[in-house]
Amino acid sequence: ELAWRLRDKTSKIADWITVTGTNGKTTTVQMVEAILNQGGFRAVACGNIGTPILDAIRDPEGFDVLVVELSSFQLHYVKHIEPFSSAVLNLADDHLDWHGSFEAYVAAKAKIFENTKVACVYNKADKVTERMVEQADVMEGARAIGFDLGAPGRSDLGVVDGILCDRAFLDERHSTALEITTIADLEARGLAAPHIVANILAASALARSFGAPTEAIYEALTTFSLDSHRNEVVAKVGEITWIDDSKATNPHAADASLAANESIVWIVGGLLKGVNIDELVSKHAHRLRGAVIIG
Repeated sequence: ELAWRLRDKTSKIADWITVTGTNGKTTTVQMVEAILNQGGFRAVACGNIGTPILDAIRDPEGFDVLVVELSSFQLHYVKHIEPFSSAVLNLADDHLDWHGSFEAYVAAKAKIFENTKVACVYNKADKVTERMVEQADVMEGARAIGFDLGAPGRSDLGVVDGILCDRAFLDERHSTALEITTIADLEARGLAAPHIVANILAASALARSFGAPTEAIYEALTTFSLDSHRNEVVAKVGEITWIDDSKATNPHAADASLAANESIVWIVGGLLKGVNIDELVSKHAHRLRGAVIIG
């Protein structure tokens, strides 16, 4: 809130692209940053990741765009910002001990779409995010842009026959789509897990809304690596792969992590933050060969 109020006191006023969701925020803002920089813009990922927004707005060279990760806690206290484009990646039970209820958690997240100027990016596979867009008070002309792992409709991004496609940011979207990259190319980079592909589609939508060409997305992804502790292969010994996905700190993230593997010894523990994991355990019991419970 303070950074937004001070943004016009700097030498170069940057647009804001804002991202929230229960999971995938950091990966998505890092992808948007990489794509925009590849496309010739000066962008920085900031906010609830790495660089504080107040430091970003004081950069002596300035930025064309700040790619801002926003948590539910930050959004709870926001009064007024005007994003260029915004996204809610997904919604699931998390931080209920702090917000008091899922409804209050959703209400905080929903603030991110308010006053959006160009594109409100939502997850077609998550109806809560779609309702957020429908109920948001946006700027005149702002578009709702959907993404999921299915075939894209008009104004959507999606996947067709293993090809990630943009059917939103082109004039002929009623009859054609632009190729972004392929699942095969992403597999070679360790980026083909379904939840990562969804993040890529959301990041692509945000970057395209700002004018990045599809070529910049493809090139940025050829060198992009996930942060540590995000589905990170630690070692392979014999036929066993050791994976560090300790950033999965809620059932929604753990669900995606477990679903990406078929035979698992699960090391799990920590604070439940007011949520229940019975359904998660039941859903993936057939995959589990054992569990090591800590904390």
